[in-house]
Amino acid sequence: MVAAAAARQPGADGGLLGATALTAITDNAALTYLGSLVDGLTPDFKYALVAGAVTGGGLTVIANAPNPAGYSILRGNFDEGAINPFKLFGYALPPTLVAIVCFQFL
Repeated sequence: MVAAAAARQPGADGGLLGATALTAITDNAALTYLGSLVDGLTPDFKYALVAGAVTGGGLTVIANAPNPAGYSILRGNFDEGAINPFKLFGYALPPTLVAIVCFQFL
């Protein structure tokens, strides 16, 4: 059964990009916890899962637990006291891409 799971398992690169995308719409702690429950994942894929979850944590407000806390502290500095999700995504995308490159090649 472990061999079958490993045969169907996507590569570590796909795991990094997939986890980065998923963590933008889910909590990164939940993503990594659920990933830890899957049998047969290679150490490289587990690393990619955690790296992707960390990398995508700033893309949206819901992606990371400190993001809503930071918003509540800083909301007075935003127009009309609200965060524009598209602007947040746009500003967070360049450092996210740098992190992806670093996790891929360093």
